[in-house]
Amino acid sequence: MARQAWNPEQLPDLTGRSYLVTGSNAGLGFFSSEQLVRAGASVYMTGRSPNRLMDARAALRRRNPDAGERAHTLLLDTSNLGSVRAAAATVAGRGRLDGLLLNAGIVHPPKERETTRDGHELVFATNVLGHFALAGELLTSLAAASGRMVWLGSMSTSMWKYDPVDPQLVEGYTGWRAYVQSKVATTALGLEADRRLRAAGVDVRSEVAHPGYATSGRTAGIVGVNSPSRLSRFADNLQAPITQSKEHGAWPLVRALVDPDAEGGQFWGPKTVVRGEPRRGKASKITRDPEIAARLWRVCEEATGVSWPLEKAAAV
Repeated sequence: MARQAWNPEQLPDLTGRSYLVTGSNAGLGFFSSEQLVRAGASVYMTGRSPNRLMDARAALRRRNPDAGERAHTLLLDTSNLGSVRAAAATVAGRGRLDGLLLNAGIVHPPKERETTRDGHELVFATNVLGHFALAGELLTSLAAASGRMVWLGSMSTSMWKYDPVDPQLVEGYTGWRAYVQSKVATTALGLEADRRLRAAGVDVRSEVAHPGYATSGRTAGIVGVNSPSRLSRFADNLQAPITQSKEHGAWPLVRALVDPDAEGGQFWGPKTVVRGEPRRGKASKITRDPEIAARLWRVCEEATGVSWPLEKAAAV
């Protein structure tokens, strides 16, 4: 039988399934959460600000009155390893978990290098270390549901091939380099996770997805979630041929997370790279280098103190 074409606006029935989305209070995280909830799933909407999380959940309920009860808020700051451990313990104690969408991150880094309370460079900590730790802490929960994890990549890794030999940029910090290196790391780790999960016989798939060029100015205004200025609207609309909304930018992320035909180790993005329906793509060469990925894995283990429980997860 021929496989039915994927329709991002008509997802498979996800009733009974449960997902955690980091950075759910705005942007890609909000729209990913909304799409999952609309399809019948329960979603942990996470973020570091309780007020912004409540605003986002209220917006989701206004837009989806029949689905809002399946949206749950959970405080989680991926730049803070203590917060990651606490959130993971809460979710692990609540039962089934079918998927992790590792979305949260800093897109506009500070001009000067900043560090977290754990002593790590802020962008690397937020975009990479927190997600590595969260996925490791929840690995056995995912394995129990034969679940999957999706890491957020970026098309920037194909244009700026920064090898993160100094992932925390102790020397030579720039905001843009910090961002791109973090995306090289998340993509490389997502692919490396799949290799390690397969080798250990763990029934969890790890994939990577990117949103293309998704902007706030091309996204519907939603009180408490998305309120771009008139200038942002004007500037983003000038780029309409190469941009798309955050709602559409969430499509590849959600497909990677729930498409029953998606496999571990795959890389997803918009059809034309910058916009369009979600399709399988090819990750940049630097992110597919297993030596770089193994080096980053060791860095993350040392920085977070988290070693993924692969043997335990394989036995679940």
